[in-house]
Amino acid sequence: MGNAVKPPTGVLAPLLPLLRSDPTFVELTGLRRAVVSAPESVRAYTVAGIAQAAGRRPVLVAVPTAADGERLVNDLLAYLGPGDVELCPAWETLPFERVSPGVETMGRRLQAMWHFRRAAAGEGRGPRVLVAPIRSLLQRLGPHVEDLEPVVVRRGDQVDPEWLVEHLVRLGYRREYQVEHRGELAVRGSIVDVFPSTADVPCRIDLWGDEVDRLTEFSVADQRSTADVEAVELFACRELLPTPEIRERAAQLVGEAPWGREQWERLAEGQFFDGMESWLPWLSADERLLTDLLPPGGLVLLVEPRRMRDRAGELLDEEAALAGTLAQTWGAADEDFPRLHLPFDRLLQHTDAPAWTLTPTPEGPDTTAVAATGWDPVAGGGDRLIGQLRDLVAGGYRIAVGAEGRGSGARLAALLREHGFTAELLHAETTAFRIAAIAGRTARFFMRHFQAPNVSAPRRFGSGAQFSPI
Repeated sequence: MGNAVKPPTGVLAPLLPLLRSDPTFVELTGLRRAVVSAPESVRAYTVAGIAQAAGRRPVLVAVPTAADGERLVNDLLAYLGPGDVELCPAWETLPFERVSPGVETMGRRLQAMWHFRRAAAGEGRGPRVLVAPIRSLLQRLGPHVEDLEPVVVRRGDQVDPEWLVEHLVRLGYRREYQVEHRGELAVRGSIVDVFPSTADVPCRIDLWGDEVDRLTEFSVADQRSTADVEAVELFACRELLPTPEIRERAAQLVGEAPWGREQWERLAEGQFFDGMESWLPWLSADERLLTDLLPPGGLVLLVEPRRMRDRAGELLDEEAALAGTLAQTWGAADEDFPRLHLPFDRLLQHTDAPAWTLTPTPEGPDTTAVAATGWDPVAGGGDRLIGQLRDLVAGGYRIAVGAEGRGSGARLAALLREHGFTAELLHAETTAFRIAAIAGRTARFFMRHFQAPNVSAPRRFGSGAQFSPI
């Protein structure tokens, strides 16, 4: 099932096999429907274990809110490592608002769709886990946006600079005198500067004729090149592009919905303008969702579905209220505005991928539960922490202690050694440990109980003498 997977590279990856070998967890392998209970403090650990053991790729993790998604992605990095976890954000704008979503938001959504399409075709790897808030998943997709290929430029490639610039403009990039923000490009002689929609820094394409002679990142502050790169992926900046299909539909709307004549005419002319995405529901009859693109070899993991259903209901109510108010304002009170978001029950209707549910508490006696408990915050000089660790060691536990960074990890390891523990700062590839301070980024304390071997993993401590969770 799916592509061959590489071992996770996160600093806490050595803990994952312990969950995968748990007898209660093994029983879930191969099921199309399953309910798993795990406390919130051990959620990331459970999701990472499922992603590694299920044998499916990608794993789409649906969460109730954007904050839940960002926190889970941050935690998952400690187990799976960079490149194996991505967030598919929702638009920051309200439905019908005449403001465009952020360029990075739209770029990352298009990147997720591209990964899904490649996975369905058996091409490439993509991230192991994609996390998305329910608002992102219930939002309708633009026409054929999943078919948009990124422009990939590699050192040594033959590239027509005129074609490159024209194509990037068609993907929503703006020509500027100097590149400073995502979605901008600038041309200076044989040099093309571009800030990719999904990147943190801009890149400089230095051409010798039609050959890419040099490819570098550069600083926005002083415009100087900083580091050579082998390749760059340039995803589109817009989820709604003025394709011939869109332009034709916009021209029809000039007569059908005259209250929006100004916007329809601009779209019919193929213009890019701020807020053009808000008209997507009128311009596409398709009601496709991101889950529709998930290949059969993937897996959907629904985190707290009751909260997600409630949030979905709130989204639909908010959108209906906005539509009613704007219809009066725009002189279209008799019209039934199309919606940007679809009901929660539509989420899994058009996917063949299995769907599991992850809840914070068991829903019944037959629910598979991850045996774990929260780790109480520890403040002060650490005496209480040392006492807790002594009790665990006496009970036969092996202990992994995660810290925010190598500095705080080193201080924590020194504290443990002062109290008679054998503690050393380990690297991600290390798997044998008794008391271990592992530098990494996680956001919760938890204690995971196993039959054999036993493990207790309190996660994330602050710096200095204060040990407290974020």
